[in-house]
Amino acid sequence: MKSLRLHLLLLLCVALLVGCSERDRPLDSPVRFEGAIFGSFYQVTIADTLTQGQARALEQGILEVLEAVDVSMSTYIDDSELSVFNQLPVGEWQPLSDELMEVLAIGQAVAEKSDGAFDVTVGGLVNLWSFGAEARPREVPGEADLAARLEVIGFDAVELDRSALQARRTREVSVDLGGVAKGHATDRVAALLDREGIDHYLINLGGDLIARGYRDGSDEDDDGAEYWRIGIEAPLADRQEARHILPLQDISVATSGDYRNYFEEAGQRFSHTLDPRSGRPITHRLASVTVIHPSNAWADAWATALMVLGEEEGMSLAREQGLIVLMIVREEGGGWTSRVTPAFVDFFGEALVAELSLDVQ
Repeated sequence: MKSLRLHLLLLLCVALLVGCSERDRPLDSPVRFEGAIFGSFYQVTIADTLTQGQARALEQGILEVLEAVDVSMSTYIDDSELSVFNQLPVGEWQPLSDELMEVLAIGQAVAEKSDGAFDVTVGGLVNLWSFGAEARPREVPGEADLAARLEVIGFDAVELDRSALQARRTREVSVDLGGVAKGHATDRVAALLDREGIDHYLINLGGDLIARGYRDGSDEDDDGAEYWRIGIEAPLADRQEARHILPLQDISVATSGDYRNYFEEAGQRFSHTLDPRSGRPITHRLASVTVIHPSNAWADAWATALMVLGEEEGMSLAREQGLIVLMIVREEGGGWTSRVTPAFVDFFGEALVAELSLDVQ
């Protein structure tokens, strides 16, 4: 019996040692986590050296961050923090989390700077045009319904009390954070990786990107260090094809376009990007806007606002705000022109601008 107990104890010790050894085993670089979230996808690529145990903990942390944003800001979850806010009586204050207040504040700031081209109260219109949580057929809404929803929206219908961390609606509007929440989630994942001491990573959350360090995990003073490289898509509805490749380090990118999410009726295409001022899908020649910014939430909101404004008004505002912007504009008769702001040239350099044949506006 004593010999049996000793044998079992030895087996247990071996199992524990094997388990510990497995958790401490270094993984081949890069390590990639990916999955579905927010009706889209996430992909996180890490070039740091990780053990299996570290990778598992990071993946769990990333999922917890994404799920927390979803539970707070989704309009598809009936009891999310945002859904509860939308259901409260008009005029009633609701205490908000730091994160939701931050996202609403960013939305309101971009709304003011863009004269309403970005508007978080556009939820009623998003639903009416069949792009939101309301179960509606994909069809052009009637003029009476459109006028009724357009009458109440406006970013002035949401009042923020940042000192008391509370907000209220002053009209019967539906707040939709689709133009900024995904960017905020990307920032949150980056903040997690930064706290965990990860130096080299690329986050791709449904096209919203943040790059840190180098793709090969090199030190900053290594002359051979490789930048992360990301593709700016050509505006093609039937396939994904990179039009431009940009080198990135320690910066975020958000792109808004009209060529992926849309429906057609009577031979006309209706984009999911709505102009809050007219209540209708955009119809101009601007196909996509890419904004490079330290914060992905700000980049996300600005990309949406500039997409609504169009190539001329949007480019003018981007220059005024000193934004790093690349626009792809459809040309009459086919083809596209790629236009960038002076801030884009300052950030990437004249050599890359010339190499990519970009038109500086």
